[in-house]
Amino acid sequence: MRTEKHIISAPQSSARFELTAYRFGTPGSGRKAYIQAALHADEVPGMLVAQFLRKQLEALEAEGKVRGEIILVPAANPIGLSQAIHGAPFGRFDLGTGVNFNRAYKHVAEELKVALHGRLGADAEDNVRAIRRAALESVAAWQPRSDGEAHKKLLLEMAIDADIVLDLHCDNEAVLHIYAGTPLADPVAPLARLMGAHAVLLSTAAGGDPFDEACSRLWWDLQAHFGDATPIPPACMAATVELRGEMDVGYELAQQDANALLRFLAGADVLAGEPDALPLPLPLALCAATPLEGVEPLLAPHAGVLVYTRALGERVRAGDALADIIDPASGAATTVRCTVDGVFFARSAHRHVLRGWNIGKVAGAQAFRSGDLLSQ
Repeated sequence: MRTEKHIISAPQSSARFELTAYRFGTPGSGRKAYIQAALHADEVPGMLVAQFLRKQLEALEAEGKVRGEIILVPAANPIGLSQAIHGAPFGRFDLGTGVNFNRAYKHVAEELKVALHGRLGADAEDNVRAIRRAALESVAAWQPRSDGEAHKKLLLEMAIDADIVLDLHCDNEAVLHIYAGTPLADPVAPLARLMGAHAVLLSTAAGGDPFDEACSRLWWDLQAHFGDATPIPPACMAATVELRGEMDVGYELAQQDANALLRFLAGADVLAGEPDALPLPLPLALCAATPLEGVEPLLAPHAGVLVYTRALGERVRAGDALADIIDPASGAATTVRCTVDGVFFARSAHRHVLRGWNIGKVAGAQAFRSGDLLSQ
């Protein structure tokens, strides 16, 4: 294991931020995997999972079982980790700019459409190598205008040429679910089964340029641009793994999730053998993949006390009641119902809400939304 310390702040910055990355295996010796936790710095479960991963990967490396290269960033957002408001952690948005730490990553495909003109051919593997080199060059040329952009550039420099990118997040309260690109439905399926995902949400462009799409979407965007005569496979299996809810932080769950991630890496030929016998056949899928455009956000119709009447992970039908909102003064209650069939996979941890707040999400099978899907 090699430990790297990266300074994010510019020399003239008023604060100093340091990011730690651990590298296992040998660059160029096989497939490359990149795993990071807590890009939203107040989403803690992934940071604990990363502790188990680091210890187990160190042991596997000593046994010569790391076939390729693995980069682990256990606390991916030192800027966000330094932020608090009146004693409450505030790690989702950069207080200096107001920008979400998981948005506004450089989408290099637009530059690569020009830079790679006339340089790609009929050999898919040659195309992958050329695209990765060009992607790294594009990220290296990015001129950050803030510490937040310097932070994003650093993460992309480590991840954009990887075969596998796993971004560990969590929701407010939720069952485990995964976001990925639609062209990645097949390669993400084993991950979903191993992790026990209750929802797998797919989109070709979720909106806002999140981190995982900065690594994966360039591949199908370039394929669409250059056409079928220039084969470009979706060479980066990037996914955002939502590790349940913010309070689901415990040793047993973290060890379980770390084991599942290691089994996935073994099945993806990044690790030799199985660290804990990859189950064959894989565990049964808990859900079918559904379009991110089919997720119904449930909004509070007015302020009040929020009482849920259905449990997370339940399958619901259009018209089912999921929660009541009670006016604390009059006692009048309004029932909130879903309008789609699907899985009730995420909800709010707050029990008093204001009008318009998102109080839940149902993963439906039929696409009906468009636009900036992650922010709706």
